[in-house]
Amino acid sequence: MSEEQIRTLAFHLWEQDGSPDGRADEYWGKARQQLGLGDAAHDERPADATGTETETAGFGEEPEATSDRPLAE
Repeated sequence: MSEEQIRTLAFHLWEQDGSPDGRADEYWGKARQQLGLGDAAHDERPADATGTETETAGFGEEPEATSDRPLAE
């Protein structure tokens, strides 16, 4: 499962709930859980190139238009 697929689902879940501020991690976890990637409470956040945790990369931005692949395989 790619980070882009998780991000796309998280974005759609976030939009469905009215785009609430400050809850990116919650929706990232919900997306991972729906995609069967384990317990959302114990998931790690994406890291930047230096290995330090970052805000959920790209969350709150429209997913790329090339995301026509299915969310789950």
